[in-house]
Amino acid sequence: MKILTVVGARPQFIKASVLSKELAKQGCVERVVHTGQHYDHNMSQIFFEGLNIKKADYYLEVGSGSHAVQTANMMARLEPVIESERPDWVLVYGDTNTTLAGALVAAKLQVPVGHVEAGLRSFNRRMPEEVNRVVADHIADAHFAPTPLAVTHLANEGITTGVHLVGDLMVDLVDSTLQGLPQPPPVLERFGLRPGSFGVVTIHRAANTEDSRVFEKILEGLHKLDFPVIFPVHPRTLPLFNVSLDKSPKTNVLSCEPLSYSDMIALQAHARVVLTDSGGMQKEALTLKVPCVTLRDETEWPETLEGGWNMLAGNDPDLICKYATREKPSSAPGSYYGDGKTATRIAEILLTGSSLGKAIA
Repeated sequence: MKILTVVGARPQFIKASVLSKELAKQGCVERVVHTGQHYDHNMSQIFFEGLNIKKADYYLEVGSGSHAVQTANMMARLEPVIESERPDWVLVYGDTNTTLAGALVAAKLQVPVGHVEAGLRSFNRRMPEEVNRVVADHIADAHFAPTPLAVTHLANEGITTGVHLVGDLMVDLVDSTLQGLPQPPPVLERFGLRPGSFGVVTIHRAANTEDSRVFEKILEGLHKLDFPVIFPVHPRTLPLFNVSLDKSPKTNVLSCEPLSYSDMIALQAHARVVLTDSGGMQKEALTLKVPCVTLRDETEWPETLEGGWNMLAGNDPDLICKYATREKPSSAPGSYYGDGKTATRIAEILLTGSSLGKAIA
């Protein structure tokens, strides 16, 4: 069986690293297409190297641009690749422009589409990611849903065929990464940090980076904290951060370039709190049993909110400070995202050709 995997952004590299290894173990031939959506070394190559991801067979070099321009360029460059390879499946991940482009081109060429992380909904159509994930789900032939709620969302939209409840690949990778971390992790020494005495923040969503006033309100909330906050700055966010640094050079927010996956897991595992607008980090924080503050007004991962492990602060400085300094929840978080065997389940479904069957538990 031949699988064509289409990736282009950091979260997709991380998820694909787990499934690619399982596909190889099961004897699948995999071709990897990197669209170039994330092209900065610290957002791309560092993950291929650190996670031992199969080198991309095709690099489309799309780069940045408006949503329309970027997606159109991806589609134009992806079409001849799929026509040439004629895979049994095209796999897309998550909710980026790469996801949308891969699903659309494969569907128009009548190649079956598998959507990993299907069924997520924020119910906020102003988010480009929400549009991407909804369209991909309505195109896909196999829907690999991470949670029962995701299955319910699909059913509410009339999607019941080819839906599989498989869990989340993130759990597979967090578990294996934790086992391989040296103790104490070198990244803590690099920043002079003591476990439980610092925060970790990431900001990259369009809603938080396209309006400088919104970004500055988030920074105001971070500045209210009486402990250091490590901020690996996304390339999209860097110009805003540099401007804010000129306005307020003395800060508890310690910036750095984007870090490797293992360093980010090590920081989160030992942090007092994680502050983020990333869906992946909300799940990672929950899996690592670390309180999270989401810098958005909604989340497509509502399970993280249960028990108070994750709180929605938006860009309100006072709420950011209040939630970041709250007590750690006394009850353990639930195991919402599977048992670490998601990659095996997805590979078996693809290999057995059962993708058009009923949802599995």
